[in-house]
Amino acid sequence: MAHGTGETMMRNFRIALLGAVGWLAVYGPASAQTQPAPDMPVTSTFGRWTTMVDTLDTGQDAHKTCAASTAFYDASGNSGTLTLSISTGDALPPNAYPAIMLTVDNKQLPTGKKIAATFGDPGVKVSATVYSNDAGIGRPSWTVDNQAKTSLALLRAMRQVVSLDVTFGKQAFASIPMDGFTKAYRNLGTSCGFPTKDVAP
Repeated sequence: MAHGTGETMMRNFRIALLGAVGWLAVYGPASAQTQPAPDMPVTSTFGRWTTMVDTLDTGQDAHKTCAASTAFYDASGNSGTLTLSISTGDALPPNAYPAIMLTVDNKQLPTGKKIAATFGDPGVKVSATVYSNDAGIGRPSWTVDNQAKTSLALLRAMRQVVSLDVTFGKQAFASIPMDGFTKAYRNLGTSCGFPTKDVAP
């Protein structure tokens, strides 16, 4: 297995883990925050969002992955998570923004490479293209095509709205509460070393 592939798989696994952590933080029993083991990601909670900062040391270099996740139910009652992730090995804002991924147990959503999607609320609309991913890490997921201009507009919309309405094609499938997003995004910037004022001043 190529080195890069293994690193990507580990990163995807850890992001999937964050989705589970976010789910527990929002819908699970309340519990005190505990100190993680040294090799475990550091998590924090802001409103309905959970952030994770994870350092992956390959022996040659160390990369930090910073991610934030919130849980939701779609219009059909299926559980899902909305996750943002970025690594210090990636291009950072303002050149590129965190990847935005929706994971949801809904087999009725369209799949493919170029799915038209709309995010926002009645006052703020952002059009984007999403593509579906294999359910290799457990559940089907869709990733927003990470164009800097579109991602910036979408992240700004997430800060502005109370709930982010998501539509694939003409199919409205979820309204995702954004409580805590601004603080969670600032935490990603602080942890992975990128400016956040263009999204969350």
